[in-house]
Amino acid sequence: MIKRQDILAHIRSNKKPLSFRALAESLGLPKKFLRTLKRLLKDMVNDGEIIRTRKGMYGPAGEMRLETGYFEAHKEGYGFVILEKLGEKDIFVPARATMGAMNNDRVMVRVDNLKKREGRIVRILERAYNRVAGVIDVDGESVFLRPKSRKVPFDIYIPFNMKGDAKNGDVAVAEITDYPTDKRPPRGRVVKIISPPDDPKSEIEAIIDEMSLPRRFPHEVTDVVRMLSKEASDMKEGRRRDLTALSTVTVDGETARDFDDAISVRCIPDGYRLYVHIADVSHYVKWNDVIDMEARSRGTSVYFPDRVLPMFPKVISEDLCSLRPHVKRLAFTAEMDFSRNGHRIRESFYPSVIESNNRMTYNSVKKILIDQDAGERKKYESLLYDFELMSELTNILRSKRMQRGSLDFDLPEPEIILDLKGNLEAIISAERNFAHIIIEEFMIAANEAVSEYIESKGVPSLYRVHEEPDESKLDNIMAVLRGATNIRKRKVTPRDIPLLLESLRGQPAEEAFNYIVLRSLKQARYSTENIGHFGLASQSYTHFTSPIRRYPDLVIHRILRDLIMCRKGLPDKKLKIYESLLPDIALHSSRRERVADEAEREVVDAMRAWFMKGRVGSEFAGRITGIAPYGIKVRLKDFYIEGFIHISDMTNDFYIYNESDLTFRGKHTKKVYRIGQDIRILVEKVNMQERETVFSLV
Repeated sequence: MIKRQDILAHIRSNKKPLSFRALAESLGLPKKFLRTLKRLLKDMVNDGEIIRTRKGMYGPAGEMRLETGYFEAHKEGYGFVILEKLGEKDIFVPARATMGAMNNDRVMVRVDNLKKREGRIVRILERAYNRVAGVIDVDGESVFLRPKSRKVPFDIYIPFNMKGDAKNGDVAVAEITDYPTDKRPPRGRVVKIISPPDDPKSEIEAIIDEMSLPRRFPHEVTDVVRMLSKEASDMKEGRRRDLTALSTVTVDGETARDFDDAISVRCIPDGYRLYVHIADVSHYVKWNDVIDMEARSRGTSVYFPDRVLPMFPKVISEDLCSLRPHVKRLAFTAEMDFSRNGHRIRESFYPSVIESNNRMTYNSVKKILIDQDAGERKKYESLLYDFELMSELTNILRSKRMQRGSLDFDLPEPEIILDLKGNLEAIISAERNFAHIIIEEFMIAANEAVSEYIESKGVPSLYRVHEEPDESKLDNIMAVLRGATNIRKRKVTPRDIPLLLESLRGQPAEEAFNYIVLRSLKQARYSTENIGHFGLASQSYTHFTSPIRRYPDLVIHRILRDLIMCRKGLPDKKLKIYESLLPDIALHSSRRERVADEAEREVVDAMRAWFMKGRVGSEFAGRITGIAPYGIKVRLKDFYIEGFIHISDMTNDFYIYNESDLTFRGKHTKKVYRIGQDIRILVEKVNMQERETVFSLV
């Protein structure tokens, strides 16, 4: 049977592109395999492995300066292609060369200028979205949908007979019927009118529709899930260890419902024994059953202020697999021994049965360990020793991780507060306390241990990889250092970043600098190739600890289970299955993660705009978090709100932008604005259509 890798190797070995007939003859294929060859070639072209010229010739994509990746669109029309090939710099694509690509589309790009990393899109391999949310604009017989997302740089033309009941000013969702090209805008038809348009919840509905996020599970999935819930779990499965006598807790947020991890710590001679228990979803969800295929398609759970779009139905995520207190639950345990200096000296992995003693919250653990709250310590008196051990081990592990060069971003996250009726009440900085750090360190330790174990067995795996930043991105870091700090360096290397983060701790520019660094880094992703994790300074890393909400974690559980059950090594048949499935799962999971992140960001932007809508004309204290040629980005101190001051609104002087240190300097007043500087702003206006808040200087 002919294989894709054989075809690719053969095409690469030839100095020039081959016709279909020449390729078939050189491969020595009998006539009965020609249809298979044609299908495989089509798949390889669609996947970007090879290209088919206008004359029907086949050649290797890479050798013709063609690469595949995902398009990251900007409002001004240009964008960047984030390449699938690891270790490669992003490709800048000017607005004239996008070929109508939209945000997150999978594309093929021709690199025209290797030095400048500039290119043009030559083919769109896969569209990310087929819907756009926006505001209807009716002018006579002309109807357009003005997109809300800043990632969509063009309006959607709606034929008059395709607008349905939509009226001028309505918020609607349009389905794209004809995608844009370099010469014409996209066309679409209205498929949904969002009502009422002046409700924050309607914004969330519009974003869910626009991103084509699934709200409900298919009937075939819910039918199977109902059968699962009626089956008694086999708590005495072979090789499953009974850990119900072990002191165990979960630590989560106040409103959490799906508890997929629990922890236990013991003192051992010369060190600590850490147990990280993870919900054993793989016991209930089998490869390629209907539940698995739906979860694989979703890739991840998506979290909004008023709801969760889960990867699994609630029967699984909030009941069968949720590690609730005082209930026996199936788990997969990573047991690790650490020396007093944090060196992992032993690890083992096995299916288990656990029974959580308590459902703890981050605030409770903080009160016990940091605040030394007498009431809370009395309430959880039986667990005090455990928490003290957790605190000791956390400090040791964290210190060791920082020493090896891990990045420590102490950045606040926006927390959207809703009242009892679900109305928007406030947007604040979510508290991150020591209890969060405990769970973070223990999960990192488990993920590393699992990844190293699987890698040591030489079997295919899914790695969580994070590349070093491009040199061009490091220039931004240099500019911030020059403009906002007293640090003077000629050049910043990736290895300098953790030291710089630490040196700026507590300074006014700390938060802004952290954001600049974060924006300069590439996005972590999944890959079958291990190149390490730059942000964590980890040589081998995976995701094992959240199988309820991330599909790659479930895959890792299955690989780990197979390794444990097949002590003589995985059979060839199993290895071939993993080799064929994992590359596609890595790509798809990375893509679904990007979609989820974008949806969550859009919702936060929408909620910020709604929150500030009634505060136009109000004055606030803020801090400059970014400077660009066209203006200043400011974050308010009272609320976790970001807005923008356009250069055209800075009218008290003629301000000159200095790219070398990211500052604005007044030509006459010599007034300087720099990152990290505190200023007072006025809320000038709120653009609900584009989910933007506009400030002006006081």
